[in-house]
Amino acid sequence: MSAITTHVLDTVLGKPAAGVSVRLDRLKLDSLKAGRWTHMSHSITDADGRCGDLAANAPPATYRLTFDTSAYLARLGRTTIYPEITIVFHCTSEPHYHMPLLLSDNSYTTYRGS
Repeated sequence: MSAITTHVLDTVLGKPAAGVSVRLDRLKLDSLKAGRWTHMSHSITDADGRCGDLAANAPPATYRLTFDTSAYLARLGRTTIYPEITIVFHCTSEPHYHMPLLLSDNSYTTYRGS
């Protein structure tokens, strides 16, 4: 079982992005190996841009994090070409998956953190 966490940094402001809505979904495969996404949890980034409560004991699977970037940027009077950003990743049996998002109005970067 693995913990899944994230944080969002606003690279335009050079500081954490507080108040970003984040959804965690899991890909479930049926007997024919066809998949469907099922909702696991939802969180909002705290003042430090972090969500530490998405999943404490996630079983091995494929997961999807979806960040509502348009609502966050609209609150700041900014627009984006990416109304939401999705990160899909495989989770095996390692203890922790930290998936940060570096965000600007017209670009983003993600990586596996520690």
